[in-house]
Amino acid sequence: MSEDWQSYVQRIEDLAGRSGLKFHPVDFEAVPDTFMMEIAVYGLPVRMPHWSFGVRYIYQLIQRHMGNSRLFEVVFPGNPGHAYLAASNGLAENILVTAHVLGHADFSRNNLLFRRCQEQVSERIVEHAANHARQIQQAIETYGMQRVEVVLDAALALEQHIDVDQSLRRERYPEYTAEAKPLVDDAFRKRFASLDPTAASTGMEAKKRAPVPPHSERDLLWFIANYAPEMEAWERDIFLAVREESFYFYPVFATQIMNEGWASYWHARLLREASFIPQQAYLDAIKCHSDVVRPVAAEQQVALNINPYHLGFSMWEKIVESQGLDAARAIMEQDDDFGFIRNHLTRDLADELGLFRFSARNDGQVKVLETDLNGLHEAVLSPKYNFGAPMVSASHIRNDGTLELTHDNSVDGRGLDLERSRKVLDYVQKVWRRPIVLTTVNQAGSTLELTAP
Repeated sequence: MSEDWQSYVQRIEDLAGRSGLKFHPVDFEAVPDTFMMEIAVYGLPVRMPHWSFGVRYIYQLIQRHMGNSRLFEVVFPGNPGHAYLAASNGLAENILVTAHVLGHADFSRNNLLFRRCQEQVSERIVEHAANHARQIQQAIETYGMQRVEVVLDAALALEQHIDVDQSLRRERYPEYTAEAKPLVDDAFRKRFASLDPTAASTGMEAKKRAPVPPHSERDLLWFIANYAPEMEAWERDIFLAVREESFYFYPVFATQIMNEGWASYWHARLLREASFIPQQAYLDAIKCHSDVVRPVAAEQQVALNINPYHLGFSMWEKIVESQGLDAARAIMEQDDDFGFIRNHLTRDLADELGLFRFSARNDGQVKVLETDLNGLHEAVLSPKYNFGAPMVSASHIRNDGTLELTHDNSVDGRGLDLERSRKVLDYVQKVWRRPIVLTTVNQAGSTLELTAP
């Protein structure tokens, strides 16, 4: 990272502050491209070890060698925030990225969903995740890599199955269904109560144990950590560590279009207002901006790849133009992508951006087919429901400890990948240590049960 770039950081931060951005301090660091890729794959600079991250690394490496991806920066919200920039960036790219990062920092400090999750997990997530990694390394030294990997297999297979509507540090279920009530003072009830020595001695009805779970429970990481029949304390700690990190990542996932669009809007605006940037660097940075927010990838016009930078940037420009910056900030603070897309991706803007007549593919590409605004909204948002995971809940524990899981495809509109589902059940069964039954539907809509073992 050149000294020239470093000399612009403070001036860009000052300009951002004068323009109304409110952000925690950000630590900028240039790192080798290989380390950038590792951060992108692991999600954090230091994270618990697991073979699945290696698979993701190979995928990212192939994508990059095919020319399908380029990482300019990776940002971790917090107080302070951390921004890692690719050492291969040029001066113009680093100037643009600095402004872009400050847009992210403003978003994460002021968006309600980000604030709620950071307050529950940690504003110092990089250090927090490093503590988790040390905790797991200690478990490996004590219990062996094989035993720890079995637990990580199960926990990371369920990392999307959390419930952000619940508190991170939620209490276990009540042990009994309701508070005991005094008996009505009549002879029959007193005689009936006397059949139970406990009830007779207290003059109260016997307490009835509540079922577990008392309702469908979609926070599977929390549920298994608390109710697996033979889970050891260190195994429980790993499940809860994975759950904490999932709580941290959820707002990044749920506000991607808003967040990337907001950062792109602000880097473009700050560049225009930064009179101290040399003309050539400015022109190069604007060219880089155009590449970042272009609507399609790999210059293929046959299909539209929904680029969150392009879509979010275009939407914020329209909102600021029509409603003003104060209104845009209020939307930024209160919404996630669901509200943002449904309320602000209008028919006129969709027409202007050429988003109509589409069909969504599993790889994220959207082929244009028809003009249906609600359908467009759902095509953009459907991969985001339930953190991108099928709606699977714990529904019952049988007397022999068998765990019953239920997939509600009527809510998430997804079928299950049966091969993957069987692998996940096998992983989870090894920590639940009792049979598991998952009820779903097949392609014909008939009930289908998957079991482990």
